[in-house]
Amino acid sequence: MGQTKWRTLPSRRSYLKLFQSLVLAGHFYFSSGIIQVTKPVNDRAVLSCDYNISTDELTKVRIYWQKNNSDMVLSVVSGKMEVWPKYKNRTVANIISNPFIVILGLRPSDKGIYSCVIQKPEKGAYKLGHLTSVMLSVTADFPVPSITELGNPATNIKRIICSTSGGFPKPHLSWLEKGKELNAIHTTVSQDPQTELYTISSELDFNVTNNHTFICLVKYGNLTVSQIFNWQKYEPKTSPFNQSWLWILIIVVGISVIVVIAVFCYCCLCNRPAARWRERRKSGESMEMKTISPIVSGSAEASG
Repeated sequence: MGQTKWRTLPSRRSYLKLFQSLVLAGHFYFSSGIIQVTKPVNDRAVLSCDYNISTDELTKVRIYWQKNNSDMVLSVVSGKMEVWPKYKNRTVANIISNPFIVILGLRPSDKGIYSCVIQKPEKGAYKLGHLTSVMLSVTADFPVPSITELGNPATNIKRIICSTSGGFPKPHLSWLEKGKELNAIHTTVSQDPQTELYTISSELDFNVTNNHTFICLVKYGNLTVSQIFNWQKYEPKTSPFNQSWLWILIIVVGISVIVVIAVFCYCCLCNRPAARWRERRKSGESMEMKTISPIVSGSAEASG
């Protein structure tokens, strides 16, 4: 039980059925836990068979790597290596001592359970000798979103946009204010066909005459990332001058009034002596006139 016999090298199509039967047999006979490997996107992952093979066994054993019991990754039969098209040019293997494969340029879709099956010849047939399973997790975290202003589409209305890119899986973006979700006017989600990473953006309009605190929340899988945008309403302007210029104007006007009052008082004080002198002069002239008048009268009589 648990043995599968082949006397000729199986074709590529027969690899799948072969590997599935071996994995089922391996899960039946082996109860060891699954190895966990977590790597960021675009990094490389080393997946080990966790089994030592002697130099004499290299040309005798068969090694198979498969993902999720359905996709063939790599095989080594009679010392010859074959890589399946999806992993070609980005997967290398080492079969000396402890066999392992290295997947380069990790993509989000590389996430899954990879199984290594090693068969050994025994009495003219190949027998399952070892099975190892590795759980590969590929992380692609979205950076903190950025929020920028897009202008004013209408009077007292401002438009802002929140965006982030380079993450996985497919994200969902929502606008929140005081715990309530708002209606965005335009939300787009796109995926790069090569990197498989997502870009998301969303626009929001709001009234500038009120104070606002918006939260741009991006959810992807079980993770979230967010950004906060604060807005302070416009204060009404009662004067073309700002407050500092208003104070300067008040000070200048005050100083001018004080100067005018001071000049007026000075002029008044200066005019008082002159007025008194004029009054004294007038009074002196009148006294002279009184003294001269009798002489003039006497002369007139004499001439008469």
